[in-house]
Amino acid sequence: MSGYTPHTEEDVAAMLGFLGLSSLDELFAAVPDALRLAGGLDLAPGRPEPDVVAHMEDLAGANRPCGRDLVCFAGAGAYDHEIPSVTKALASRSEFVTSYTPYQPEVAQGVLQAVFEFQTLVARLTGMAVANASLYDGAASLVEAVNLAAAATGRHDVWVSHGVHPAWRDVLGTFAAGTGHRLHDVPMRDGVTDWAATAFEDTDPPAAVVVAYPNFLGCLEDLGVARAACDRTGALLVVAFDPVCAGILRSPGSWGADVVVGEGQALGMPLSFGGPYLGLFACTAQYIRRLPGRLVGETVDTEGRRAYVTTLRTREQDIRREKATSNVCTNQTLMAVTAAVQLGWLGTTGIAEVALRSARGARYCRQGLLGVSGVEPLAGAPVVREFAVRLPIGAGLAVERLADEGFLAGVALDPTYTDGRDDGLLVAVTERRTRSEIDAFVAAVDKALR
Repeated sequence: MSGYTPHTEEDVAAMLGFLGLSSLDELFAAVPDALRLAGGLDLAPGRPEPDVVAHMEDLAGANRPCGRDLVCFAGAGAYDHEIPSVTKALASRSEFVTSYTPYQPEVAQGVLQAVFEFQTLVARLTGMAVANASLYDGAASLVEAVNLAAAATGRHDVWVSHGVHPAWRDVLGTFAAGTGHRLHDVPMRDGVTDWAATAFEDTDPPAAVVVAYPNFLGCLEDLGVARAACDRTGALLVVAFDPVCAGILRSPGSWGADVVVGEGQALGMPLSFGGPYLGLFACTAQYIRRLPGRLVGETVDTEGRRAYVTTLRTREQDIRREKATSNVCTNQTLMAVTAAVQLGWLGTTGIAEVALRSARGARYCRQGLLGVSGVEPLAGAPVVREFAVRLPIGAGLAVERLADEGFLAGVALDPTYTDGRDDGLLVAVTERRTRSEIDAFVAAVDKALR
């Protein structure tokens, strides 16, 4: 293996000396011992290809994917929505699958136009003036939104609703440890953010107020209250929105959002065991020059024909680092094209129909579950396609039991959402769930709780 290791002992020693460290163990001290490899790789001797393929198939068979083995009632940021054949067919064309960074616009007009259409659709969906060419995922978009707000205001405190996805808040906290942002968790009451509890008299005015719409529990937040907090403090309003629910909800832009972020997985992407997904990012025209990542613009060529180019290129490899607005180097082009095809195929009425069917299914499912002995609502606030309930047993145990019945029941909630208890279950319903599936799920829950 030495031929594949580019660093000599002298190289490693020079690196450690520059860092002021004495050994590689000291370099990796932050990695828990349980996660480190003790000794070398214990690899079996080589095997014939058919044997290896059979072994890999056995390993893959241990997975129980949604659709084939489990009926999905889980959500929490990743949803089992219908993906039309047209979306798969168009997005998988070789012109899109093989495309990379369009540094030469004269040979990348097709991809640039598709991404421009994506930006237009996201801007309309969010009610904002401009959207970028996408980011890695929803959590990355939230980080970039907070960075934008901090740069625009010159402030470092950020008020973050506890209703924002906990994984997104964790990612934001990781970045804040390096950027110096001071995050303040705003508590919830009865399923929505308790802005009245947000005093923070001992802190500086915030750069941003971050709220989810709907929030992690599926409840609808009053963005007017969050907007008022921004007006009072001079902060930017950052809204983490749900692109499917946006089909029937008032847009974040109409509420006065300054920046809107979201996870675009529901727009034509399969669950895929967690990725690749798609980060949505839109803002008002005031902050267009602080927009992170890539932006595709429309212009004309030397012959007056419509053309597309990347514009306002403020990424770190295009201009001096100290002036860069972000260290994002690329975007999720293939995922963005997929979302553009899905949104274009659905249209205004189609996305509204998906949202309505999901909402009606969620209402029917919630009513059924609340009819099961011992099941109670976690919150009384209005919901759209996702809702939380309390169970008479631990939610994790219920999820395990329901998997045996053929259902991915939902997501067991962190005790911070349930007053320290482990009985909270987050359930999601999409337009794919039929009445018979919901009835069977409710019956399975009744059985699992006995």
